[in-house]
Amino acid sequence: MEYLLFSVWFTLIHTIMYMAAGSLALFTFSRVIYEGNKRALDYQRDTADKDDLTHISRWFLPAQLLRGALFSVVLYPILATLGDVNLAMRFLFFFGLLFIYTHVGCASPCSDNIEGFVYMKPKYFQKKSFWKFQMEMILYSAGSAAAAASLLF
Repeated sequence: MEYLLFSVWFTLIHTIMYMAAGSLALFTFSRVIYEGNKRALDYQRDTADKDDLTHISRWFLPAQLLRGALFSVVLYPILATLGDVNLAMRFLFFFGLLFIYTHVGCASPCSDNIEGFVYMKPKYFQKKSFWKFQMEMILYSAGSAAAAASLLF
């Protein structure tokens, strides 16, 4: 039961923080990445397009709930250890896990990670977009890490 509760809360934290960070970024500095004909990521769905937005809206929540649940299950073997370390170390662990493992160090090439720098065409790996993505992911990772480190143990 402890593991199930952990997964439920971790999944909620992930989903809420992902939505909050993404919304803040979209409405302040990242709209040019996701929307319009000149968006930096023209290989992704365009949030200004009605059909694309409908697809995103339909699948966003189920996708984030699945991601959060998968993230939580991977942590089961180390839950006891995480409970034994102090708040600052738990925060650093969760921040590193979310920012470094799922973002910057991710093995799938994207326009905002190490693999993208190596494998993507310059058209998709642009400095102006790179830093916007980093800010969005830092917001998400820090918020999620703070909530998980302080609320789950």
